[in-house]
Amino acid sequence: MQTWKLKKKPVQNKSKKPRVWAILAVVATIASLFYSFPQFWNQGAEFVQAQTGWLPPTVSEEPFRLGLDLQGGTHLVYEADMSQIPEEDRLTALEGVRDVIERRVNAFGVSEPVVQTTSTGGTYRVIIELAGVLDVSEAIALIGETPVLEFKEPGEELQRDPTQEELAQLDTLNAQERADAKVVLDRALAGEDFDALVQEFSIDRNKEINKGIIENITADSYFTEYVLLIQQRGVRPGQVNGNLLENEDGVSVFKYLNPGERTEMLLSHILVCFEGKKNCTSTLPAVDASIQINNLKDQTTPENFAELAKQYSTDPSAISNSGDLGWSTTGDYVPSFELAAAALEVGEISSVVETDYGYHLIYKRDQKTSPAYTIQRVLMPLSDVTDVVPQVEPWINTELSGKHLSRAGVEFDPNTGAPYIALTFNDEGGDLFGKLTETHVGQPIAIFLDGEPISTPVVQQAIYGGQAVITGDFTVPEAKLLAQRLNAGALPVAVTLLSQQTVGPTLGAASLGMSVKAALVGFTLVALYMVAYYRLVGLFSVVALILYALLNLALYKIFDVTISLSGVAGFVLSLGMAVDANVLIIERMKEEIKAGRDLSSATREGFLRAWPAIRDANVATFVVAVVLYLFSTSFVRGFALLLGIGILVSMFTAITITRSYMDAAFPKKALARPWLSGLSKPSKS
Repeated sequence: MQTWKLKKKPVQNKSKKPRVWAILAVVATIASLFYSFPQFWNQGAEFVQAQTGWLPPTVSEEPFRLGLDLQGGTHLVYEADMSQIPEEDRLTALEGVRDVIERRVNAFGVSEPVVQTTSTGGTYRVIIELAGVLDVSEAIALIGETPVLEFKEPGEELQRDPTQEELAQLDTLNAQERADAKVVLDRALAGEDFDALVQEFSIDRNKEINKGIIENITADSYFTEYVLLIQQRGVRPGQVNGNLLENEDGVSVFKYLNPGERTEMLLSHILVCFEGKKNCTSTLPAVDASIQINNLKDQTTPENFAELAKQYSTDPSAISNSGDLGWSTTGDYVPSFELAAAALEVGEISSVVETDYGYHLIYKRDQKTSPAYTIQRVLMPLSDVTDVVPQVEPWINTELSGKHLSRAGVEFDPNTGAPYIALTFNDEGGDLFGKLTETHVGQPIAIFLDGEPISTPVVQQAIYGGQAVITGDFTVPEAKLLAQRLNAGALPVAVTLLSQQTVGPTLGAASLGMSVKAALVGFTLVALYMVAYYRLVGLFSVVALILYALLNLALYKIFDVTISLSGVAGFVLSLGMAVDANVLIIERMKEEIKAGRDLSSATREGFLRAWPAIRDANVATFVVAVVLYLFSTSFVRGFALLLGIGILVSMFTAITITRSYMDAAFPKKALARPWLSGLSKPSKS
């Protein structure tokens, strides 16, 4: 039967939007490539520099964050002893264990540590993954210890003179300690590695960080004895001092490393803080603060600087000290403030300087330079009389302990940038600490960890509200170490190591190599199939899939996602779903072509009809990924995270990117041929 039909004229899409979207997609692909693999861009920049002498901007070559199974590392499982904890409080206590252990591994410097808890069948466990940590003994020592944190008040003074027997005992003890130190000195003089001697013998609790090195000491510092020995005995740089040095710290073997100079500046400043800056309670907008500080700049002179600081500076101490910061050295201030101050001549006032605390004007009133020295010491014990008089208790326990400490962290003084430790106590601890400080103003309250004092700050005033700070001449690493130890002392229950597993770097590298190879082979096979079966539209799908893969990798870097073997499986599964979405769209388009539509309208209808099925399938899978991530352990969570990211990206590339290529290509007659496009010819009736 023959029928007449109106011949439809193909609608020519003359809009430039499809072409623009296609160009943007290509640009996004190239940008994602260079962001994910910056070495390609940097190599091109070096080539340009070699040809022209001009070096284009380079990109930081940050590696992908790899999980334990790809990078190598340590997997530990601990069980928490809940026998002394009421059943209704056990989950809370388990979370407390997790928090403390998490703080410990974060302080350990582990890249993306994973700390999770499980509670099934009456057992309470903590699972820890430390990627890149292969020294399992060190990890176990850090995580598994159950330290006791105590706050102690001053105890009894020595009420009597020591007996002759006690003095003789002290002399014997000191003689042995000096003999032990002399053995270490002889080994150092014989050329033995000094770093190794520090790690083996020094009692300095900070030796893991500072390696026994004390920098920039001067004749008027706490370490003046070392300077005097260097000057009087003519010790040369790199030489071990030939004598032991005794002081209240103990007995030291020390090596003079190198000379230097210590520059000190006498500074004053005017601070105008504004909304959003650290420790600033003002609601002043940044624009108004800028106007105010620039007006002050026009008014200030060395003669009126102190008066203007007292009137206008938002530094709370300016009212009493007129902006005087006193003598300071390198490292006392935040970098931008310090650089500006160092560039000033004596008697000069700076331009406006912005720091994390607001806008500053800096007045350099004076400057001096003095010789400074850097040494490295092995600090060894030297007992005193309190060590041989047993009834003397220099420190007495208080009711305040580690269980009352909620948090300890490092913060920085808004004026000097000097680090200090901020403590937060729970409600009960805040009350105990308030009463303790009220009765000990002007006296020290010592903090002990495992029976050893780690800090003995002096109480300046009664402190209520559960918030306190410990100030001192801390370096940033020393402040971080003290905060770490304070946090470590709050472990609420004991933990026992159940199992340990170490994945070596060679095995991790092999797993990574196989994963990359499997992903490339799988992608290549899928690409060949799509191009062979669907031809041009298949090629468009493959180009969109390339962008999909590169966007995923870029997102892993942007959000610092840890890539594990299970995560690679999630990525590959999401890649399969992206391919499935493209296949579904193409098949819908073929149905529209068979129904008599031209390519442009078939493309539009194909996407519209395929979208509900794609949406429902991806949403269902995404919900499963979310559930797996929230309610599973680490390996499954890695799979769920990368699967979820892949699903979101695949919906974008399949629906938006593939269509932009088709919309840009099919209006061209040469590309709109059914065979070339991979779509069947319309059926004839």
